[in-house]
Amino acid sequence: MAALDLLGRRWTLRVIWELHRRPAPIGFRDLRRHCDAMSSSVLSTRLAELREAGIAGRTPEGAWQLTPLGTDLVTAMGPLLDWSRTWAETRAGADQGH
Repeated sequence: MAALDLLGRRWTLRVIWELHRRPAPIGFRDLRRHCDAMSSSVLSTRLAELREAGIAGRTPEGAWQLTPLGTDLVTAMGPLLDWSRTWAETRAGADQGH
């Protein structure tokens, strides 16, 4: 339940996704830029929560990246991503039929 609570917080999955998408660690400002309308304070809070949970961490230079545990989380969410793509295609087809 603790994991679902953390992942269910607003913007948490987006932060994880953006960290996953980057081939290298990313600085706070660049990460915020990729997270659209997220405020600095919310991003800071989410990163602190993810760090405390062992999902994200900082490099010695201060950039952010997923930890091995965070990478495992993204892998575990793969079936959900597959389902969401199917769902989106189904929804798009339903919208075109109306």
